[in-house]
Amino acid sequence: QVQLVESGGGLVQAGGSLRLSCAASGRTFSNYVMGWFRQAPGKEREFVATIRRSGSNTYYADSVKGRFTISRDNAKSTVYLQMNSLKPEDTAVYYCAAGGSYSSSYRDFGSWGQGTQVTVSS
Repeated sequence: QVQLVESGGGLVQAGGSLRLSCAASGRTFSNYVMGWFRQAPGKEREFVATIRRSGSNTYYADSVKGRFTISRDNAKSTVYLQMNSLKPEDTAVYYCAAGGSYSSSYRDFGSWGQGTQVTVSS
């Protein structure tokens, strides 16, 4: 298994930016497809973005496309989520996850971080 720790969340005004980081340890990081998910109060867990093992391909939810960018640095065993043009509806706990398949489904990710809170004020 792989252990994941998110960081970089916080409070930001609408239109602002945040960069989330997720540090991995325990297994070879480059063997894993990585993803970001989020969960707002009273809402179900929502897919945000995913990235191939090599980092060469990415896929985004329509709600964040054009505003968020997922990237990875396999040498540093870290995945990032750059969030720009943030909206109040982006407010949620953000989780990074590791899995064996390039997927937008949470069921395909077996390892999860503890989450980091992102709050966007209007």
